[in-house]
Amino acid sequence: MEMILVATDFSERSDRALRRATLLARQFEAKLHVVHVVDDDQPKRVVDAEYDQGSKLLRLLAETLRDVDGVDCETRVILASPFAGIVRAAEELEPDLLVIGPHRRQVLRDVFIGTTAERTIRSVTCPVLMVNATPAARYRHVLQTTDLSDGSRDALRRLPALGITEQAKNSLLYVFDAPALRLTFSGSMPRDDQQNNLDDEKRDAARDLAKFVVSSGLGGCHQVVRYESTAPQHEILKSAKAEKADLIVLSTHGRSGVGKLMIGSVTEQVLRSSTVDVLAIPPLRSR
Repeated sequence: MEMILVATDFSERSDRALRRATLLARQFEAKLHVVHVVDDDQPKRVVDAEYDQGSKLLRLLAETLRDVDGVDCETRVILASPFAGIVRAAEELEPDLLVIGPHRRQVLRDVFIGTTAERTIRSVTCPVLMVNATPAARYRHVLQTTDLSDGSRDALRRLPALGITEQAKNSLLYVFDAPALRLTFSGSMPRDDQQNNLDDEKRDAARDLAKFVVSSGLGGCHQVVRYESTAPQHEILKSAKAEKADLIVLSTHGRSGVGKLMIGSVTEQVLRSSTVDVLAIPPLRSR
């Protein structure tokens, strides 16, 4: 990893993102670009004041990063909507990783996800790291997720190049369904038959996951299969807690573009609810 882009609004939330980006920049001796976006849909005097204030804060920030953290840092103030400004910076700089802070867990969180985090992840070609937890050290346990799709395979193959999973325990989670248990007559199915069906489905899921790992060249992962007894995002979060993972990796591309892990469904729900960091990796796109 050679270049990291981090967006800041100087809030406590974005401070977490900046700290994680700084730790990663030091770890990989990467260059750090810090951008602050000023909403230009305001009166000119307000835009000018916010631009000047943002520029001043970024200069002080850059000095601290260089002198205290020893990180090569450049800064920029962009006039645009938050979403457009971040995407513009990502397009121009082509970073290996974009780091953003968590969304506001408030009544308007749907608006935030729909206008900033989700739209950013939809629009950029680089992996996006949402920092939810207070950074303290390198990631210790990375929980990768898959729906066994080609898009998921593509995303997971991009992960090693970031280097984030090095020196960390790596688990690969596949949340499987048991269709027979969801049929209307499953309530009349004897308990033993239900358990036998679930055991069969779990064995099949474990076999399918093992084949996926081999075909994808994803060796070295602890393989985990989990029954989809609730919504997939809940199973992912429960698995992350059970495995004590401090980073969840999601593909933003599911089966045929409409799979369960596409942005707007499971990925969005995990972004909203996770208390640990989430790395969203888009598929490679042809230029």
